[in-house]
Amino acid sequence: MKQIKVGLVGFGRTGKIVATELIQDNDICLAWVIKRSPDLEKQTAGQILHLQSHEGPIYSIADISEAFFEAHPVDVILDFSTSSAIELYKNAANDRTAIVSAISHYEPADLKTLKNCAEKAAVLYSPNITLGINILMIISQILEKTVPHADIEIIEEHFREKESVSGTAKKIAGMLNLPADMIHSIRVGKTVGKHMVIFGLPNQTIRISHESTNQAAFGQGAIFAIKHIAGKEPGLYGMEQFILKMFRDNIPIY
Repeated sequence: MKQIKVGLVGFGRTGKIVATELIQDNDICLAWVIKRSPDLEKQTAGQILHLQSHEGPIYSIADISEAFFEAHPVDVILDFSTSSAIELYKNAANDRTAIVSAISHYEPADLKTLKNCAEKAAVLYSPNITLGINILMIISQILEKTVPHADIEIIEEHFREKESVSGTAKKIAGMLNLPADMIHSIRVGKTVGKHMVIFGLPNQTIRISHESTNQAAFGQGAIFAIKHIAGKEPGLYGMEQFILKMFRDNIPIY
């Protein structure tokens, strides 16, 4: 099987963990990494992460132009940076380079740009790209349709320094047509991220919970996304589309 060439935008704390997962996957080649500052230029992600690999030469945003993407083509661009980074690589979509975005929040103009890219290339957008949380979202929607009379509440728990309500919790609430006051936030210690959806029925309670215990979960989710979006036709995709297909293909009763 031919390796999927991936370019990674973003090399902060999460980006480094994601890069580690990419380099360790035999089906993926980390072709390059773009980061904001120039401090690690002329080094590779493999070296910085102390892996036995020279994958992922590092480039600074200041050195990136449209010519960069022509000179260093990839199958998929993976974005773990910031909302405005889409302006860096938007023209790569003209060559049908697939995009996987794990940006937690887009400014309206940047989201419009991402959607424009989806007219020319396959774009998978997932604010929380972990597999588990996307499975939670699917099951929650199925339950909401099955027991529409249930009382539903959402609890989200994160590290102490996180101020705002998580984008994932807001997305779950939107999917279930719940107002924002049905989201309850807990801030304790160094919790990476935990979400629970509670369905209260007259004689029973259903709790669906997902917790990320390590940020490597984001890298593993990104790998799932990369492998499923590569080679797809232009359009805007979500993780749930590919997960649902796996449900249908592998669970006879679904």
